[in-house]
Amino acid sequence: MTLLNTNIGKVNLKTPVLLASGTCGIAGREFESYFNLNELGGIVTKSLSIKPRDGNPTPRVVEIPGCGILNSIGLQNPGIEYFITNELPYLAEKNATIVINVVGETLDDYASAVDLIKTKKEITAIELNLSCPNVSGGLDFSQDPKKAFSLVSEIRKITTIPIWTKLSPNVTDITEIVRACVEAGCDGVSLINTVIGLAINKWTKKPTLPRATGGYSGPAIKPIALRMIWETHKKFPKVPIIGIGGIHSTDDAIEFLLCGASCIQIGTANFVNPKTSIEIINGLKDYCEKNKLKSINEIIGQAHKEQLQAASKH
Repeated sequence: MTLLNTNIGKVNLKTPVLLASGTCGIAGREFESYFNLNELGGIVTKSLSIKPRDGNPTPRVVEIPGCGILNSIGLQNPGIEYFITNELPYLAEKNATIVINVVGETLDDYASAVDLIKTKKEITAIELNLSCPNVSGGLDFSQDPKKAFSLVSEIRKITTIPIWTKLSPNVTDITEIVRACVEAGCDGVSLINTVIGLAINKWTKKPTLPRATGGYSGPAIKPIALRMIWETHKKFPKVPIIGIGGIHSTDDAIEFLLCGASCIQIGTANFVNPKTSIEIINGLKDYCEKNKLKSINEIIGQAHKEQLQAASKH
C-alpha cells in the first residue's frame, strides 16, 4: 500500500492535497456534503485579520473563459477572534488538519493576530499571507526581502507553531524573497499567490473591477507557478514548498511534486468541481500503485534529478 503522507518541515500531512485559502469559505463548511474534511492533507482558512474586513466594492470576480478567474475580494473576513470562537471548534470536531492563514496591513497587525492563536494546539501551521494584490500595500512584504525578513522573524518570536509564507509571483526573483523568509525562520514557502491581471468591459470601456486590477488564478498560471517552484527547489532543495497555482487534475499535482513541491493546494478548481481535491488524492494513489512507489515522497523533486547528477560530475 502506497503511503501518501508527506512532511513540511516538522508538519506531517496524511496526504499532499490541501484546500487553498479563500477558496473553501472561511473553514471548509461548504465542502462537508462532498467529503469528510479529515480526508484531506489540510484546510487552509480564509485569510484572517486582527479586525473584520468588509472587502472591496463589487463586482469582485471576473471569469476569463477557459483560463481562470480574476478576483478582487479585498480580504473580506470576519476577523480572527470570530474564527477562534466559531470556526476553530468546528474544524477540531471534524478532526481536520488546520492551517490558519493570517493577513495584515502592518507588522503589528500580523503580530496581534498571531498572538491570539500562538498557543492553540488545534492549529497545525500558520500561513502568513504576504502577497495579496487586491488591497493597498498588499504586496509590500512579499516584494521586499528586508520587509519579508522583518515580518517573519518577528512572528517567529511569538509562536512555536510552524510558519509557512505565501509569496507573490509578482517579483523579479522569487528566490530572493524565499531566502529572506527562510533565514527569518519560516518552515515552508507557499508558491504562488495570484498574478496581477486586468479585464476591460467593452461596453463601459472601463476596467471591469472597481480597483481595475485583480488577482488572476486558474489553469493559465500553472506554468508560472511551476517555474517559480523549479527555481526555488533548485536553489534551496531542503526548503519545503507548498505548491499552488492552476492545479485542476492529478496530472497537474504530479507535475508540481516532480518540480519540487512537497504538497499542493487546490484553489480555483474548487469553484468548478468541489470534489477536485478528493479526486486528486485518489489519482495520486493510482499513479503510485502503477509506478510501484512505496511513498509519494519518492517523486518529490525528481524532475531535477538528471540536472543534479550532471552537476555532481563536474
